[in-house]
Amino acid sequence: MFTLPPLPYSEDALAPHISELTLSLHYGKHHKGYVDALNKLLEDNVLADLSLTDIIQRSHGYVARLPIFNDAAQSWNHEFFWNSMKPGGGGAPEGAILAKIKRYFGDTKAFGDEFAKIATAHFGSGWIWLVVKDGMLAIVTTHDADLPLLHGETALLCCDLWEHAYYLDYQNRRAEFISSFLDHLANWDFANANLAAALANQDESMMALEHPDMGRADI
Repeated sequence: MFTLPPLPYSEDALAPHISELTLSLHYGKHHKGYVDALNKLLEDNVLADLSLTDIIQRSHGYVARLPIFNDAAQSWNHEFFWNSMKPGGGGAPEGAILAKIKRYFGDTKAFGDEFAKIATAHFGSGWIWLVVKDGMLAIVTTHDADLPLLHGETALLCCDLWEHAYYLDYQNRRAEFISSFLDHLANWDFANANLAAALANQDESMMALEHPDMGRADI
């Protein structure tokens, strides 16, 4: 049984960039709806005792499990999105993520321009992500409930491109919403923490490849 995780801030904390009404409906109706639907689908199901990420991976690509995948993935995506924002966020990143952005995009303006361009051009519903794969930074979009986990990528930051994420505040002006996300909301501390974890896991994997007997109890 999954529960709706609490928001990391109050429902009015992101105003005026995301209004209390938008956040209340998005979190309390859409996100909660995915969690509730997932719990109902998992009743007496073989996947019921798995973690959320395991359910996502075990249901992806199976037509009979598509409803489970959609609700599980959207539950994960939304929790990640809430953490990708913070009151007083946005602006120029700092720390390791800044160095990566400069390496792969040139500077923060070029990164912001590219992020906004890709997000605005994305057709239909979905998500835009800053990801790392094999140590390299990239901006990617996914449609509907799809997410980087299924493509060998580690998500660092994301923004919701479904219309319910912004329509009450911005109507059809997705580009303006994306600018507000980058300038005032993006949680670069969260992105840095995800980057550090991803690079640590990469280092551990490389060590295991170089020393395949490490960790064996019979050595």
